[in-house]
Amino acid sequence: MRRVRSIAGDSVNLLLYRELERCDDAAEEALWRVNPGLAEYAPVLPAGVWVALPEVDSRPVAPTPVSAWD
Repeated sequence: MRRVRSIAGDSVNLLLYRELERCDDAAEEALWRVNPGLAEYAPVLPAGVWVALPEVDSRPVAPTPVSAWD
C-alpha cells in the first residue's frame, strides 16, 4: 500500500484525483476504510498528513446508460 503526504489545501477528493486519477464514490469509500483517523481533520487537510492510498482499479467501471425506451 502506497502512502503519500498531503499538501496544504488538499481535500480527500483532490488528493485522490492527483494520486489515482479518480475521485468517485468507490475510491473515496476505500480511502476512508484504509484511513479511519483521517476524519478527525477538517474537510481541508493540513500539510504533511500521511494518507494511505487504497488499492483500486485504475479506472472506475462506467455505469450502463438507461434509456427511456428500455
